[in-house]
Amino acid sequence: MVENTREHRRLDRRDTPGERISTRFGEIVLPPHAKPGKPLPLVVHFHGEPWLADQSVREAFPKAAVLGVQLGSGSRIYAEPFRDPAAFQEILAAVNRPVSKVYLTAFSAGYGAVREILRQPENAARVTGVALLDGIHSGYEPPEEARKPMASDLDSFMQYARLAVAGRARMIILHSEIFPGAYASTTETTDALLAALGLKRHAVLHWGPHGMQMLSDTKAGHLRVVGFAGNSAPDHIDHLHALEWALRYFD
Repeated sequence: MVENTREHRRLDRRDTPGERISTRFGEIVLPPHAKPGKPLPLVVHFHGEPWLADQSVREAFPKAAVLGVQLGSGSRIYAEPFRDPAAFQEILAAVNRPVSKVYLTAFSAGYGAVREILRQPENAARVTGVALLDGIHSGYEPPEEARKPMASDLDSFMQYARLAVAGRARMIILHSEIFPGAYASTTETTDALLAALGLKRHAVLHWGPHGMQMLSDTKAGHLRVVGFAGNSAPDHIDHLHALEWALRYFD
């Protein structure tokens, strides 16, 4: 589908200065003048052009390091390497500096990596905040006609959302109105999360980042779930370009 009513503003690419550290998952970009031995926050973003993650993080968190991970299409390609807890530890070690806070962000299929990391108690304990941009999907519980998201696909997100509601972590979820049909949409999965937490959506009508239209904004503790209008490809890509906006929730 194509949507031509709303403006779908896109970021212009700029060079992001800073020392670069090569890893098998991409380049970690350190903030300018980062000093050896001085702790710094780290943002690891999954799925989407790395330059966009670099640029968005530098705008939101000028003193943070950033790693943009672009592995390909489909949540499985992100999940598989991070089923090994050592993969996440490898990233932390590559920074070669103390990491004070860790933020995991993901667009679309990138949620597969975040889900696996949060399933690992030793790694989940290192995560300060999570931002998911139109990207929690799941299968359907049998019978599929009931269209109930599969709980086993949402387990670690649910656990982390509970921590956020209790004020022990920060979590922001953005989603569109896109319904894939063959598997649970981001609307259905966030509805399932909210229902399990005993929360109801708060309807709003506001302009969001880059011409996005906000339809709901639900908050509890340090959890925020924001629903946006749109059932087209441009509406989906809007969420990637909203990364900087989502990151500011962690301030």
